Amino acid sequence: MERGKMAEAESLETAAEHERILREIESTDTACIGPTLRSVYDGEEHGRFMEKLETRIRNHDREIEKMCNFHYQGFVDSITELLKVRGEAQKLKNQVTDTNRKLQHEGKELVIAMEELKQCRLQQRNISATVDKLMLCLPVLEMYSKLRDQMKTKRHYPALKTLEHLEHTYLPQVSHYRFCKVMVDNIPKLREEIKDVSMSDLKDFLESIRKHSDKIGETAMKQAQQQRNLDNIVLQQPRIGSKRKSKKDAYTIFDTEIESTSPKSEQDSGILDVEDEEDDEEVPGAQDLVDFSPVYRCLHIYSVLGARETFENYYRKQRRKQARLVLQPPSNMHETLDGYRKYFNQIVGFFVVEDHILHTTQGLVNRAYIDELWEMALSKTIAALRTHSSYCSDPNLVLDLKNLIVLFADTLQVYGFPVNQLFDMLLEIRDQYSETLLKKWAGIFRNILDSDNYSPIPVTSEEMYKKVVGQFPFQDTELEKQPFPKKFPFSEFVPKVYNQIKEFIYACLKFSEDLHLSSTEVDDMIRKSTNLLLTRTLSNSLQNVIKRKNIGLTEDARHAAEEEIYTNLNQKIDQFLQLADYDWMTGDLGNKASDYLVDLIAFLRSTFAVFTHLPGKVAQTACMSACKHLATSLMQLLLEAEVRQLTLGALQQFNLDVRECEQFARSGPVPGFQEDTLQLAFIDLRQLLDLFIQWDWSTYLADYGQPNCKYLRVNPVTALTLLEKISREMKDTSRKNNMFAQFRKNERDKQKLIDTVAKQLRGLITSHHS
Repeated sequence: MERGKMAEAESLETAAEHERILREIESTDTACIGPTLRSVYDGEEHGRFMEKLETRIRNHDREIEKMCNFHYQGFVDSITELLKVRGEAQKLKNQVTDTNRKLQHEGKELVIAMEELKQCRLQQRNISATVDKLMLCLPVLEMYSKLRDQMKTKRHYPALKTLEHLEHTYLPQVSHYRFCKVMVDNIPKLREEIKDVSMSDLKDFLESIRKHSDKIGETAMKQAQQQRNLDNIVLQQPRIGSKRKSKKDAYTIFDTEIESTSPKSEQDSGILDVEDEEDDEEVPGAQDLVDFSPVYRCLHIYSVLGARETFENYYRKQRRKQARLVLQPPSNMHETLDGYRKYFNQIVGFFVVEDHILHTTQGLVNRAYIDELWEMALSKTIAALRTHSSYCSDPNLVLDLKNLIVLFADTLQVYGFPVNQLFDMLLEIRDQYSETLLKKWAGIFRNILDSDNYSPIPVTSEEMYKKVVGQFPFQDTELEKQPFPKKFPFSEFVPKVYNQIKEFIYACLKFSEDLHLSSTEVDDMIRKSTNLLLTRTLSNSLQNVIKRKNIGLTEDARHAAEEEIYTNLNQKIDQFLQLADYDWMTGDLGNKASDYLVDLIAFLRSTFAVFTHLPGKVAQTACMSACKHLATSLMQLLLEAEVRQLTLGALQQFNLDVRECEQFARSGPVPGFQEDTLQLAFIDLRQLLDLFIQWDWSTYLADYGQPNCKYLRVNPVTALTLLEKISREMKDTSRKNNMFAQFRKNERDKQKLIDTVAKQLRGLITSHHS
């Protein structure tokens, strides 16, 4: 029973479920019916469901049939009315068609007009849009056209500025147009074109500057010469309200015409044509002669393009190459002065340009670069001048070369270049100049001596006498008192040689001009050259004449010539002794001979070296006479009354000088002397100095008067005079050091010894006189 109840309950549930599914099928969209049907097939009662479904379909068919039967009459009536309406609709259609035909006919012109208006409005919109676009494009095209014109006229720096504006300001506004893209792609090519063209202009400039450096340098040196002449005039006249030109004015350097081969080279090369200026007009400046714009343009262009360092390196490299070419002298430069002048002009022109570039550009060249070039130029120039000047044997050419070097140095010094080495080199050339002068004057002396008759000059009137004296300042009181006719004690070669010696000195002085030497240096130079002229050139010429067999001198003339040699030699010694400047109160002990005496000994050595061709007796007599005169003069210098006091230190220095003289005597300056014979000239000085330096008074006083006395040559009067000088110095020193005290014991003892020795010397002098 329970099983039956359970089956009944399941049947009821199944029926309810089938009813629900049917309702879902009826109310649900057919697209979503799949899950509902799946639930039927998933169950076990789908047969019963199919039965129920068939039942439900039959019920709906019956309802549809009932509904159709109920509405059929109304459907028929509606069809009947529609048929009636069709006829009316056909009439309405005909009326509408007729009305439309009339309307189309009447509105045809309006439609045409409207179509034309539409096209006009469209064209107007297109034109307006085109104008707007063109307004954006026209500035771009104008800038591009301006760019091409600037490049065509070689205005490269403005072209580069225009290119920058075009790229960053104008093209971005119309970048979507195809022609703008073409322009953008072409910009790097235009930049490279500007760089290449500007670099080409720079190369032309550098090449032309290289060719015209000599012209630039020539005008610079001309202005330096004009300035120097003006300074000389001003030094000779009082000047009011004028000032020396500064370095800034040095840029106005040129007053000559720079030639160019064509108008193109004049514009592109950097060299401008300058008309000849009057003497009183202002000289044009460097910027007036040289067009530096290619350098400035190229520098600006490369700076804007970020390649300034590349440009600087290229410029410096090329100028270094040009400097090496400029500094290479021609092989025949030494033949003419023009060769040297052209060489100097090129160097000056090079550095004038570089100096202007230094002061008108920022960093293209710097002072270190200029100094490096100048050091190289200075070394190469000096080496070239040393080499080529050594070939020159004409003193006039050497003098002209010296003046040209001075002008060269003065010109570059105006621009701040150090030129001390050039003036040092001129001192070397000075020695060469002296040698060429000596060779020239050797020929002059030879001609004078060859043409002389070696007879005294006769004069028959006062006029003739004054004429000879005017040529040679000869003074002889006895000759002046003699009546006319009378004769000078020399032949015509004497005044001629005298005048030629003066000419030689003038020639030496000419070389010393403008060398910035002190008067002492000039005097030393003249003295050295004149000594060589006398001791070597003139002496050799005279020796050659004396050796000739066909030339004979009378015994009176030979004696006069010999005496003249001795006298002049002693006078020369006196001139050196005038330079002596002893500090008689010094307490320092020296270690070398005095400078004046060293120079004197050197003079004597060089003089006696050329005496070898003289007769032996003459040379020996001259040497002995000179040594005796020197010893006597030194003794007088030591004992002169003006020297009231002297120290033992001063005596030591004097002793060193005497030793130098003795060394000279031992060296045998003239052959033929027996051993130590020449030293005897200084024996008086030697014994006197040994006595005081060794303080050997006991020996001197004990042996005085004996034939073999150690200090035989020391006169008691001389010894007393020197001792009193030393005594005065010691007393004066003791007085200063012991203002409020008694003498120290050793000083008192020494002073007592001096007093005792002085007393004994006075006794010797008194006994000698008695």
